Amino acid sequence: MPTNVLPLHTLNPVGRFSDRAEDYARYRPSYPTAAIAAILADLGDPRSLVVADIGAGTGISSRLLGDCGPRVIAVEPNRAMREAAAPHPQVSFQPGTAEQTGLGTESVHVVACCQAFHWFNAPLALAEFSRILPLGGRVALLWNDWDLDDPSTGAYYQIIQAVAIRAIDHRNHTQSLNAIHERSEFSRVRHLNFSYGQTLALSEVVGRSLSSSYMPKQGRAHLQFLDTIAAWHRAWAASDGTVTLKYVTNLYLSEKIEPELADG
Repeated sequence: MPTNVLPLHTLNPVGRFSDRAEDYARYRPSYPTAAIAAILADLGDPRSLVVADIGAGTGISSRLLGDCGPRVIAVEPNRAMREAAAPHPQVSFQPGTAEQTGLGTESVHVVACCQAFHWFNAPLALAEFSRILPLGGRVALLWNDWDLDDPSTGAYYQIIQAVAIRAIDHRNHTQSLNAIHERSEFSRVRHLNFSYGQTLALSEVVGRSLSSSYMPKQGRAHLQFLDTIAAWHRAWAASDGTVTLKYVTNLYLSEKIEPELADG
């Protein structure tokens, strides 16, 4: 397994997904309804809210948020990902990065980062989030993390680790959370978690795997993956030919506050 520990924002986070947009749109997991609801909870009528979904990818989270009523601005730097997004009446896409969103000062009520914040330059991104949020505005960081207590998912993870082209920092969000803790204008982070599952046939497992930037798409490691994932599928598939990958969906919430109240 690779031992690369360079910050992910230095590893071409925009370009590395260009050849994975179709797999991303088709095979990436959704998110639990309760997690999406928690992002918007206690902020008033969702129909009055504007949400910036930063690093929106193909809009999986953007559409789920839009289903709840707010207007969603999906900020995504990768053109291929934006073009692969299905339309939604509440969602508009625009180019931009977490560090330079292109959004107006205090123009959104929520900044959501779903499966994305670890790709950002955290200090610069949080400074930008502080700019575009008013007091009381919320930052929501959401990740689907593999549930390694589930035997079939744990076995899948071992296969992925063996062929990955960079180290997989599974369920380690410490750096992201520390970056928020270091900024006095954000409140203490609240953590919620939810159980989630994605039921897939073998071809869909392959597609879901190849949507990840650390997976090889050619060469010996790719062929090794195809062989071992087929064996995994034979071992774990139900009678209908599907396997359910289990996730722990981790949600972290923080609000913008007056800096002098941060330690109060």
